[in-house]
Amino acid sequence: MGPPDAPRGRGVDAREFDAFYAASVGRLTGQLYAMTGDLAEAQDVVQEAFARAWERRSELDLDDAPEAWVRTVAWRLAISRWRRMRTALTFARRQGPPAAVAPPEPDHVLLVEALRRIPEAQRRAVVLHHLCDLSVEQVAAETGRPVGTVKAQLSRGRAALARLLAGTELDTGTNPLPEVRHG
Repeated sequence: MGPPDAPRGRGVDAREFDAFYAASVGRLTGQLYAMTGDLAEAQDVVQEAFARAWERRSELDLDDAPEAWVRTVAWRLAISRWRRMRTALTFARRQGPPAAVAPPEPDHVLLVEALRRIPEAQRRAVVLHHLCDLSVEQVAAETGRPVGTVKAQLSRGRAALARLLAGTELDTGTNPLPEVRHG
């Protein structure tokens, strides 16, 4: 395969390509690592270059420096990524420092910690119903569960939250969340 802009050749089958990949991926990754100074970046761009070579394997010629083609494509990918990152950083600098964000309220932290401790299905139902303000029917549709199952998950989730929040500043003597709406 010639330069990346002008592929040509007899083409290779999957077995030949696999052998080419196995024989050269380590060497190419090492070379791109030396060029970029970043191992993870080198691995990423070499893999992407091999993916592009795979897509063009019908044009690949193993006798025509395919490693050079992959190395050139990988280097161009690294340059493109570097330019995108530089542009993003320039944009971020122009925006100035982020606005100060107040720390979360202690009640919020307690509730999030309690939610993390209940089963995922109950947590999802509780959040969708009480925090996203979806009806039971909407929660059922979004989760793919029957309405009765959602009601049970909500009931169990509220009971579990009441137990977990007992003795905290969120303990009101009742469930921390309102009862399930039926509509």
